[in-house]
Amino acid sequence: MPDLRPLPTVQGRAPRVSKQCLANYAGKPENLTFVHTSGAMGMTAIGIALWKYCMRYAPANPDFFNRDRFVLSNGHTCLFQYTFLHLTGYKPMTMAQLKSYHSERTDSLCPGHPEIEIDGVEVTTGPLGQGVANAVGLAMAMKHLSACMIGDACLQEGVALESIQLAGHWRLNNLVIIYDNNQVTYDGSVDICNSEDINTKIRACSWDVIDVENSCYNVEGITAALMRARSSKEKPTFINIHTVIGVESKFTSDAKAHGASFGEDKVTNIKRKLGMNLDKHFAVPNKVYQFFSDAGTKLIPLKEDFPTSLTASRKSASLCYNPLASKLPNIMVGTADLTPSVNMAWKGKVNFQHGIQEHAMALISNGLAAFNKGTILPITSSFFMFYIISGTIKLRPVWFKLVADTEQQIHIATHDSIGTGEDGPTHQPIELAALYRAMPNILYIRPCDSEETAGAFVAALQATSTATIILLSRQSLEQYPESSSRQGVQQGAYVFIEDEQAQVMLIGVGAEMVFAVRTRQVLLDHFNIKSRIVSFPCQHLFAQQSQEYRREVLKYRSGIPCVVIEAYTVNGWERYADAGFTMSTFGHSLPGAAAYKYFGFDEHVIAPEVAKLVDEVQQDGIKSLRGEFRDLNPVHH
Repeated sequence: MPDLRPLPTVQGRAPRVSKQCLANYAGKPENLTFVHTSGAMGMTAIGIALWKYCMRYAPANPDFFNRDRFVLSNGHTCLFQYTFLHLTGYKPMTMAQLKSYHSERTDSLCPGHPEIEIDGVEVTTGPLGQGVANAVGLAMAMKHLSACMIGDACLQEGVALESIQLAGHWRLNNLVIIYDNNQVTYDGSVDICNSEDINTKIRACSWDVIDVENSCYNVEGITAALMRARSSKEKPTFINIHTVIGVESKFTSDAKAHGASFGEDKVTNIKRKLGMNLDKHFAVPNKVYQFFSDAGTKLIPLKEDFPTSLTASRKSASLCYNPLASKLPNIMVGTADLTPSVNMAWKGKVNFQHGIQEHAMALISNGLAAFNKGTILPITSSFFMFYIISGTIKLRPVWFKLVADTEQQIHIATHDSIGTGEDGPTHQPIELAALYRAMPNILYIRPCDSEETAGAFVAALQATSTATIILLSRQSLEQYPESSSRQGVQQGAYVFIEDEQAQVMLIGVGAEMVFAVRTRQVLLDHFNIKSRIVSFPCQHLFAQQSQEYRREVLKYRSGIPCVVIEAYTVNGWERYADAGFTMSTFGHSLPGAAAYKYFGFDEHVIAPEVAKLVDEVQQDGIKSLRGEFRDLNPVHH
């Protein structure tokens, strides 16, 4: 469930952006007939309030269980919904698809009324009032905010009013109806067939009613009303939003605007009035995309929000995880009585039970994940070694396969290296990485700092059909705000520090990235050797990237040697590197920093060995290494 939209505080109205969004409903016809655009134009501010400020949704995972459900009962204004699906990043809803609206394209995702098969569309709507009943059903099914957009004519249909009465009687406080009150129907003004006081009528049905005036550009007022509706404890909420159909057009407040096509000349007049480029058609200004891009900011903190001081990655994980857990009630967590150590506590958490052991905890998470796709996101956390030492030897492989065969779950494994320290070899994983990296259908991600930890969580949330294991440190780690990238983590590996004149490539991984960075500097200062660094947190994700991307990152054909630096057994790195500075024994009971030094993980030990390799390659060529993986660590105990 990536790209989870947050609930930010509205800083102010955005009328200029609203007008630009509004103007994008009007484009050069180019043999296409665009009808029912005027209502969508008048509702632009409502769309901004919903999709940028209020709703929780996930474009990359439209079926995310805990999303807010939006229903467009006045389905003839579907271009309103399609446009915001495009702006907020629903990948199928491309600009080309928007242009297919009312066209002859048989593969169009923009039918004349919304259909449930389209990502981001909850139910098929068309006949007036039907969407209201659908929304009541959704609210019944899930006690979470369910937003329904209706028009004037919907409120004249018996099925809508019957459903409104039932929702009020049932106290569906998780239901919101947004009334696009433009007082225009296809035949003319609403008052020719309906003169009742709609607010009084809805209140009589046991609903809260909120009026929002002057709402074509009043994003702040609409957002405030939606936030108030979300906090309702007793009743469903009816938001009466007064809009103007065909706003900024020649047909403003005219029934002709309901379903008529504007035509090229009238579109040109609208664009001229709004200061848009008359020669560009179906063009969305970059500032509009930028405006909605920060609506995609995840609950996970931004890079600039992380501390730059030394930080243990288990602490980094808590900075990423706690906002998620506090906002997503479908998360269930097991920590095997290690909650303080693995930093998996958050404000407002409710304990189901205490003291689940590691093996049972992991198997229980399989059941939670398998219950119904997207219903519950199980997360476990324990020391990395405990994922293998719990239970009996006979059961361990069974758990691994069960994890790989179930739906989405996240396992946060702390104490990831010999840097764990004094607890000794029983708590210092050396061989486990090779096991998890070899397992199908599991993402094993080892981040090097807070920003990479954020990327690991994003990748885990995106992995809706696989399990993810995130490896985190007990010890504090250097932070690399100038180099680390959450997007890079999602691609498995990326260029951490580039040098076009590099004579060697260093692969840094997780907690040992610090040795790659320090070794790079020693190589330059003492050996006059230039190097580039690649961060490689996840082999499985990297394998999914294009050949072009993989070649760009690893520069297979550059002729320079590649050395991986990681305090694990080297198994598996032969696929990507020519040599490794790694571990060949189990750990040792020493303080973390001392343990690293004991096993040779020191830039002044690593750099001379790398320099020897570079000299050899410069003399004999890179082919002298191929098929002959080197262990560069001279320290053996």
